[in-house]
Formats: sequence, structure tokens, C-alpha cells
Amino acid sequence: MVLRGNFLSDALHMSTNIQMYIPDHGTGPYRVVYLLHGLHGDQGTWLDYSMLSFYAKEYNAVFVMPEVGRSFYLNLKYGRRYFDYISEELPALTGKIFNISSKREDTAAMGCSMGGYGALSLVLKRPEKFGFCGAISPACLYFKPMLDGLRENPGHYLKSGQEALEVYADFKNAYGESLEYIRDYDIPEMVKDFPADRPKPKIYVTCGTEDKLREENLKFAEQMKNSPFDYTYEEWTGAHDWYFFDSALKKTLEFWHR
Repeated sequence: MVLRGNFLSDALHMSTNIQMYIPDHGTGPYRVVYLLHGLHGDQGTWLDYSMLSFYAKEYNAVFVMPEVGRSFYLNLKYGRRYFDYISEELPALTGKIFNISSKREDTAAMGCSMGGYGALSLVLKRPEKFGFCGAISPACLYFKPMLDGLRENPGHYLKSGQEALEVYADFKNAYGESLEYIRDYDIPEMVKDFPADRPKPKIYVTCGTEDKLREENLKFAEQMKNSPFDYTYEEWTGAHDWYFFDSALKKTLEFWHR
């Protein structure tokens, strides 16, 4: 069953859209997946472009798909507090509406591209709530070099077309006019700063071998070899597109279900 609607968010101070896939069988408590869209997506992207409605039949889980625009799931400098919404308000809301398990091992964050970054950020900052991360072709694993490049050579972005201009504006919304680096937004730094006494999430990352983001995903995978996290990286033939995202979603759900 698919539910579509909107509600007035206290964290965002506006009405926002949301879609959910609900199991047709069982009474719960259900496992829950917060399934996050990418930069060009919205709350309906996963249902529109993947086989989610087919895959979901294999799992006794509620799939929650929020709308966050081009926010990178951050508390924006100039804009809404999307991380607060995703990490606090949304889980509280879904817990009230559905019979969802409160166990962290039954709670997952998954997403593609920008949503992969959002899923990693959620489990690293809120590990007491989220026990599993499935990051599909995650973007912006290393924010610092991008911000450095924007500050040092803004003309490159300003002359590189509409998409580049929009990304430039997205980063200013997140970091402010000065594009000052924020350590707390950087995934590798979240890993380094992770408190030893907190429960560690299980992390599964996938990327296509023809994906433009492969290099930084390989770099991150190498870094994670020396971390205490239960981290798995897999890649296979594919690009940064829905052919790959769909196959990766299937594998991610299978990995989570083991």
C-alpha cells in the first residue's frame, strides 16, 4: 500500500510532502527504512524510477520517503533545518502513526547520490536510532576540496552552465556566502570524531564502476578499512543513473535483511 500526503512540519515551519510504502500483511511492529532521494529527486522518485514496490513485498518494513529539495539533508545556513526534520521530527511522526519497531537494528537509512550522503550523515550522527546505512553512489563524501575550489575559482562554476550555477547556490545556502568549511558536515570527519562509547551502525556502500563519483567512494572505502565500523563496499558495472540505483537498492535491501 502506498500512502501520499503532506503535513505541517514544526522543524521546517512549512507544509511538506511525504510518501510511504506500507506492508499489505502483518500487524507489526514493522522494521522501517528512511529512503532518501537525490539532488534532482523528490519524495516520489523511488516509487517512480525503481522497483521498490516489488522489492518491498519481501520485507516486513515501512518505507518512509520524505521531500528535502536540494538541501543535502543539512540544517541550512540560509534555509530550513532539514537535518533536524529528518533525524528527529520525521521518526517521531512515523512512530506515532504506525506500529514501527523502536529497535535501532530495525531502523535503516538508505539513499542514492545526495540521499546516500544523507543516509551516512544520519547513522553517524544518530547511531542510537539508526542501526544500518545503505548508501548508493553517495555524493559529497569530501566537502572540503569542493568548497576550497569554489572559493579559489568561483569563475569556473559561474561559466560552467546552469547546473553548476545551481550547485554553487546550493552550497551557499548550506554554508553561507563565505563558503566556510564546517567539519560537522564532512562524512570522513564524522567517522574520525565518532565517540568510542556509542553503538556503531552497519554501513553498506555501493557505486558503479563508470560513476563519476567512484574515485571518492574508493578513497572513502580505503579510509574505512582502518576504522572500527562494520563497513562493506561493493561495486559493479554501472553509471550514476537509475539502472544502477535500482539494482543497488535490491542488493542493499538483501544485505540489510541478512
